[in-house]
Amino acid sequence: MSKETVPTEDNRKLVGPLAILVSLVLAAGFFLFMCKVAYAHTPDFSERGRQITAAFTSFCLTMVFWMVLQGFWVTLVDQMRRKKAGIKS
Repeated sequence: MSKETVPTEDNRKLVGPLAILVSLVLAAGFFLFMCKVAYAHTPDFSERGRQITAAFTSFCLTMVFWMVLQGFWVTLVDQMRRKKAGIKS
């Protein structure tokens, strides 16, 4: 199997400012959603303890979600560049 590469003349960034902005908005929404879900599943500590536990749990999940979004943008741009260059994978 031969590996074809996309021509290197297209040196634009794989993730641009718009993709980062969209990712930030989606990640913020995901964080708030997961805070609500995690709060409901936190054992009955004090109110403040439940909020802190939910926030830290949501933060970890949000960072994984952020990495998934960045991988999605890079894959999408690479696929679009390959299609434009006429390279089949």
